[in-house]
Order: sequence, then structure tokens, then C-alpha cells
Amino acid sequence: MNASTPRTVVVLAGGISHERDVSLRSGRRVADSLSEHGISVLLRDTDSSLLGYLTETRPDVVWPALHGASGEDGALRDLLELIGLPYVGSRPEAARLAWDKPTAKAIVARAGVATPRSLTLSRDTFRELGAAAVLESVTESFPFPLVVKPARGGSAQGVTIVTSPVGLPKAMVDAYTYCDVVLLERLVVGTEIAIGVIDSGEGPIALPAVEIEPIAGVYSFEARYNAGETRFYTPARLDDDIARRAADAAITAHVALGMRHLSRIDLIIDASGVPQFLEANVLPGLTETSLLPLALEAAGHDLGWVYEALAEAAIRDDSARV
Repeated sequence: MNASTPRTVVVLAGGISHERDVSLRSGRRVADSLSEHGISVLLRDTDSSLLGYLTETRPDVVWPALHGASGEDGALRDLLELIGLPYVGSRPEAARLAWDKPTAKAIVARAGVATPRSLTLSRDTFRELGAAAVLESVTESFPFPLVVKPARGGSAQGVTIVTSPVGLPKAMVDAYTYCDVVLLERLVVGTEIAIGVIDSGEGPIALPAVEIEPIAGVYSFEARYNAGETRFYTPARLDDDIARRAADAAITAHVALGMRHLSRIDLIIDASGVPQFLEANVLPGLTETSLLPLALEAAGHDLGWVYEALAEAAIRDDSARV
């Protein structure tokens, strides 16, 4: 940020979602990186006094580091726009599209990116049509193995890999714990990667792909946030051509969903070398074991410098919109 114009940044972290602890770690990491660059930063949790505080103090920019619905479903961003404060990250409309996995898959597929075959089932579907009939239809027509996941949410919470019909009922119950809508997706075996996309005002840029290799075989919540449970390779061990196609797919997804400033696009490279879209992250994890910071460091970027540039982009975007 311009040294002659001191800036204040409020980083929002915590919240009441299932990912509260992850959010606190992400927020602390962002705050520390910005503070190291001499920026005045306040790390703030959410509560009933937050909107009044922001309206009264009017920081130069807000950085939502709230994982889960409280920070990623678009509602908070709507409110920040309502009170006229710049913020880092996607606009509310894009956040809502990306937050809903079935919707994101449909939009990205329409933009030309491959995505695994899937089926979306609400809890009401089971109530109206009967659990036994619905499960019978799924097991007769949908290929196993498959992945069962909440239609909204992150950090692999409520996600189960199901190898046979026997495990499907429990997997559905586990997923419904987190969301009333569940996505069933054909399991694609291949190289799992995550590509961060950054745009500080000159167009979206794909960072080096991070290859994910969980030691236990599944990239679970624990494998994501406990050091030593997953091997990461940055850049991913991909042929140059496949790496380019994966980067193109990530940028296509980012643009198709209308995302802004930063995102993380999760893909899997199938046996034919085709990048397949899994999901888009409105607010990528920014903890010490998260993938976007790993990619930034692999690309030779200083975290504080990038976060500062994104904060400045948010201020410019807000001025241009007014």
C-alpha cells in the first residue's frame, strides 16, 4: 500500500460455522502477513456488534477470512456492500454460485470444463419419495465407487467415499448433518490438484498447481490441517501440456463463476490427462498448511506483498463501482 497513505485493514475470522478453528488460523496468518508490511490490522471475530463497529470505524478495507456459510455464501458480502465498505474477495453473486457445488459444476461445465458425473439429492426428496426407493434407484443406476458430499461447505467435512451400496445410507446421513442438499459424484481416480487464481487488477493469473497426496489415501479434514498427514508437490508432477490445460481450466472456472481477487479451483487429472473440475473455493484456506499460500511461496511471491496488493485492488474496485 502507498506508504504516504496509511491503510487500516479489518480481518474477519472465526464465526459460527463448522470451520471456525480453520478460519481463526487463516485470519491470524493474513493479519500477521499484512502487519509485517507495516499495515495497521485488526483481527475481529463476528458478533452482534460487528456491523455497528464497521460502520463507525470505517476501515479502509475488510478482509473476510470466514470459512463456511458465514463468509462464503454471499450474505456477509451483501452487508459489506450495503454499508459501503471495500472488501477482499468475490462479489455476493459469485460467492453464491461458487458456494453451491452443484450450481458451480453446471456453470463450469457450460464453460467447457469437464466435471465428473453427479446427482443432487435434497433431504426433502427422501421424505417425499421414500428413502428406500431413492437409494434403490441410485444404487441401480449410478456407478460405484462414488463420493458423497454436502452441496455446500468446505474442508472435506461430511465427505465420504462409498465403494458399494452398503455404505451409501450412512454416507448420506453424514452429509446431511452439514447440509440439506447432498451431491453424489462419480469417483475419478487420478492426480488431485488445487490451483490458486490471483487477480490484483491485471487479470486472473493461475499459480503453480499443488499436487495433493494424502498419506492415508484420503484428503480428509485432518489431512488438510494437521502437518505431516499429506504430501504436497508444488508445482504438481504433471507434464507441461497437462499443467497448462489445468491452469486454463482453473482460470475458465474462476471467470465463468465471476470470481474476484482470489480463488482456489480444485481439479483432478483423470487417466486420460483431462483436468476435471471438482469445486471452486470463494475463500481458500490461508493457514500454514493451506494450498494457496504454498502455491504463492512456490511461485516466489511474498505473502504479505500479495495480500497487500489484493487489499489495494479491493479499494480500487470499490472506488470504480461508486
